[in-house]
Amino acid sequence: MHEARAGLREVLPIVVVIVPFGAVFGTIAFQAKLTLVQTLGFSAFLYAGASQLAAVQMVAIGAPLWVVLLSIVAVNFRHVLYSASIGRLLTRFSPLQKAAAFFLLVDPAFAAAEARAAEKTLTKTFYFIYAVILYVAWVLSCWLGYASGRLIEDPHALGLDFILPVYFLALVVDFRKRANFLPVAAISAATSAALYLTVGPPWHVTFGGLAGIAYAAIVDPKTPEPETER
Repeated sequence: MHEARAGLREVLPIVVVIVPFGAVFGTIAFQAKLTLVQTLGFSAFLYAGASQLAAVQMVAIGAPLWVVLLSIVAVNFRHVLYSASIGRLLTRFSPLQKAAAFFLLVDPAFAAAEARAAEKTLTKTFYFIYAVILYVAWVLSCWLGYASGRLIEDPHALGLDFILPVYFLALVVDFRKRANFLPVAAISAATSAALYLTVGPPWHVTFGGLAGIAYAAIVDPKTPEPETER
C-alpha cells in the first residue's frame, strides 16, 4: 500500500499538466478532420504526445505517409534511450511486465522511475500505478479535447501549443542537480537549435538529445572529494 500511495502521490500533479496537453491534441485532431475513433486509437496505441501532435499536423497538410512515419520515429527515438536506461531497473519484472512497462514508458514515467530508483528500489506497484493512471488520463483528456474541439477556432491564438515546450522544460529542469547537468543541457540545446535552423524539424529533437548523451558518455561526472576532518 505504501508503494501504491507513493505512485499516486507522484502522478497526480503530472495529471494536472497532462490533461490540457492531451486536450490540445484532441482539439487539433478534431480540426484535422480525424474521427473520434482515429483520435482515441492514435492516443491509445501510439501513446506519445509530441509525435502525435507532429503527426496529426502533417496529416492535416497532406504530407506523404512515409514522411509522417519518419517524423514519428525521429521524435520518438528518445524512447529507445529511455528503455536502455530504465531496463536496468526492472530486475523484478517478468518479461510480460517489462513489455507493458516499456509500452507505458513516456517522458514523465521515465523521470519518475529514475527519481524513484535514485532513492530506493523501483517496484512494480509504484511504476504501474504511476504509468497506468497517466495513460488513462492521457486518453481521456484527448477525448475531452476532441469533444470540445468545435468550441475553439484557433488553438494557437490561445497559446495552447506552448504547453508542449513548457512541459519538456519542466522535465529537464527536474534533473538539474545531477552532475554535468548544465553542459549537457547547453550542448543539447545548441545542437538542437543549430539543426532546427539549418536542417529543420524533426531531426533537431533526436540529434540534440544524442549530442548531450555523447558529451555525458565522454566526460565522467565529477565525483565530490571526501571531506577531511579538521
